[in-house]
Amino acid sequence: MPETQSETNIALPAMRVSYEQGSLSQSDLAGTWHEQLGLWLDEATRAGLAEPNAMVLATADPEGRPSSRTVLAKGLDARGLVFYTNYTSNKSHDLRATRYASATFPWLAMQRQATVRGTVEKVDPAETAEYWRSRPRGSQLGSWASPQSRVVRDRTVLDSALANINRQFAEAERVPVPPHWGGWRIRPEMVEFWQGRQDRMHDRLRFHLVGDKWQIERLAP
Repeated sequence: MPETQSETNIALPAMRVSYEQGSLSQSDLAGTWHEQLGLWLDEATRAGLAEPNAMVLATADPEGRPSSRTVLAKGLDARGLVFYTNYTSNKSHDLRATRYASATFPWLAMQRQATVRGTVEKVDPAETAEYWRSRPRGSQLGSWASPQSRVVRDRTVLDSALANINRQFAEAERVPVPPHWGGWRIRPEMVEFWQGRQDRMHDRLRFHLVGDKWQIERLAP
């Protein structure tokens, strides 16, 4: 029988925060969505937030069943927002099938969030290779070893796979990029900047791509 709220002593209805840290007007925005997102990323970094580039990535399979997980943004420019992953992972299967994704940066401590939504494309192999060279060796080896999203018998399967990869590249000065690994770029059609306000009257400003022009719109909270 499922636990009830009283049995877990979690008073969810009473959990409430008053949003009073800031406001957001159109005059506050940078000239482009990527400049504004860069500014908020910079402010989150300077505020000391843990992993300010962490974003919740949402995808859907061909039947429309959604999945979400946290990934790290590793590229940002006018073309879009980039993250890296295993191309055989569940998220990559979804992205190949639908070519669409949404990602939200949840900067809860600053009472703000930003959401990027749009089509996706694979990152050019040369760009992937450039980022790969910046990764710690251990992370590189882990990307070779892990059959991401597959069911494994137990932890020893993963430990054994990593040990084998360590042996395979023990004499290699540089670990090459795995053929099954690389970047995805979200090319935005919509980017929303959300700032919490009192009485649930939050500020929501959205860059919306209409044709080849970006429009700025205010949304009701």
